[in-house]
Amino acid sequence: MSTPLLQLKDVVAFYRDFQALFGVSFEVRPNEVLALLGGNGAGKTTCLRVISGLLRPRSGSVHFEGKDITRTAPDTIVDLGIAHVPEARQLFPEMTVEENLYLGSQLPRARVHRAQNLERMYALFPRLGERRRQLAGTLSGGEQQMVAISRALMSEPKLLMLDEPSLGLSPKLTEQTLAAVREIAKSVTVMIVEQKVMEGLEISDRGYVIEHGQLVKEGAASQLISDPSIREAYLGL
Repeated sequence: MSTPLLQLKDVVAFYRDFQALFGVSFEVRPNEVLALLGGNGAGKTTCLRVISGLLRPRSGSVHFEGKDITRTAPDTIVDLGIAHVPEARQLFPEMTVEENLYLGSQLPRARVHRAQNLERMYALFPRLGERRRQLAGTLSGGEQQMVAISRALMSEPKLLMLDEPSLGLSPKLTEQTLAAVREIAKSVTVMIVEQKVMEGLEISDRGYVIEHGQLVKEGAASQLISDPSIREAYLGL
């Protein structure tokens, strides 16, 4: 088994007096799509915020490529190779699609490949190529999600973390977005947080299920898809 790319060990996290994570431990392996699944408020987004340095855990540790990054600043974590696409996308609405993508390539290693990476993004999401001069704030929700994912990829990450990429999208756009994630995973390790449990598992290699800030199940995606308790809890079957 390969050495984990990312490891969380016994992470406890709070928002002021509210405890969001209770000793969470999991790992992301190189070259896989890892799904972190669970209902609204389960603790999925909190895990991503801890990893990307936006929330300091009360205890426990985060290791990336064997290095302890628990107390590392968010900008340094990006430089190390972790890109986080937040649920709210956080684009600059008064800037064009291409200007938003340029912002993702400010790191020295990414700046030298900016032109090539732009073309890669437009090949991955042809709609963005057509709208490269359009203001990001005028795009549809699905197009904005494409911009957010592409901007993160422009930094040439080793790990891409996606928080609810299908949120607010139609079934067709959800299918297209998740298909793009599977394509991205051919060259980048992906961790996806998703409320749509079955859709998330269908594009993943492994998954963890989190409830009330604790991991309750883990396994290969195929095992979790066929797990009766998962199907009952999230599909009502």
